[in-house]
Amino acid sequence: MEFDIFFSFSKMDTGGGMPSDDLLYRNLFRQIETADALGFERAWIGEAHYSLLPEQKKEQPLLPHFKGELCINTDVLQVASVAMQRTNFIGIGSAIRNILVNGGPIAHAEMVRTFLTIHGPSLRKSGRKLHIGFGSGRFAYANEANGVRPRNAAERILWPALRGAILKEASEIFVRLLSGETLGSRDVPVKRLTRSACDAAQWTEACTALGKPADTETLEFAPFWEFEPLCILPTDVGMEHLELTLGSHDPALQVYLNQFLPVRVFNLSVTPGKVIDATHARMAKAFHPDGGSWTRNMMPRTIMVFVRADEGLSDAALNELGEREAKDAMRAYWLAMEGTVDEAKVLKGMENAVYGSPEQVTRMISERFDPSDRLMAWFDFNTNDARVVERRMLDFMQHVAPNLLLQSQDKMDASQTLVLS
Repeated sequence: MEFDIFFSFSKMDTGGGMPSDDLLYRNLFRQIETADALGFERAWIGEAHYSLLPEQKKEQPLLPHFKGELCINTDVLQVASVAMQRTNFIGIGSAIRNILVNGGPIAHAEMVRTFLTIHGPSLRKSGRKLHIGFGSGRFAYANEANGVRPRNAAERILWPALRGAILKEASEIFVRLLSGETLGSRDVPVKRLTRSACDAAQWTEACTALGKPADTETLEFAPFWEFEPLCILPTDVGMEHLELTLGSHDPALQVYLNQFLPVRVFNLSVTPGKVIDATHARMAKAFHPDGGSWTRNMMPRTIMVFVRADEGLSDAALNELGEREAKDAMRAYWLAMEGTVDEAKVLKGMENAVYGSPEQVTRMISERFDPSDRLMAWFDFNTNDARVVERRMLDFMQHVAPNLLLQSQDKMDASQTLVLS
């Protein structure tokens, strides 16, 4: 089992006043340094664009009860530039980088290649990699500000279905240009939607808007990024210090992108086991050969951690403290998101958390995950308190991780013995 760390990097007033951006960035870099010293392999940083405040004042406000910003990181490459100077081993990654904004997929491909060129010597010396998790972002308003919005009545009607096709278009441009191809928009397949994949009434309405018969089987849509053939700079940097991870659960897209470069996938700990197994089976067949054979640790899985290892307390007391901490965080989260607390949602959220004493946290992780999984441990869920985050990090790596590694090795040894026998 391998251990990464995820920083949602939110800015919230959780009762002690609103922290400054400067303080949060100083805390983040210190926590990445701590994670490096503790042995976490990768630090994944959340990303967002543009303040929620104007969105909260609109006629149909977005998250009107949330006080603060969901994430204040806008560019993982700048974070990585600083963090890698202050650490020795840990890789830095984005979870996730929105490739639709800030110039779109062409600009993002060029920025990543530039980073790899500038930092190539230090990456080669340390053996580290840049980990780019990419997708389309969480909120539509950021994409709309960058021109990714319906351009006519038909697109507005079919927008929920069309968004996936737009992510495919952007992802293909991003990955193929990163690989060093000379590429123009005419080299990217036309976006198509089929009647069977859309709501029947919406399909009929969209066909009418386009002046087409209602029984039309396929509709084509113009590119969102139209450009003549180009090749991005710098041109002579290799991809050996870059790992790509797709932030989409679309099975077809996961397979499609691996025609061009090795592209891994994210997933959540609450994803049903059958979906996890199906993803591994699919990726074992589809993963690009330049990435080697597919292994379970290529799909990071998030887990919220509320471990308590306070000296002098019994396991029962630690379990009670950890559970209360987790539930309080869940309730505060839903209160911020919706203005009310639905206990059913709190309990559902607890399924993506482990809490309590090191022994209980170890057992909960062992029951939910395969010994070969890669965990993205999430310690800063709904808190800006650096002391709490760092205490959880320390308790996990000192008291939980060693037990999990020992159990993982025992299970793998037992499995190997069974195969040999």
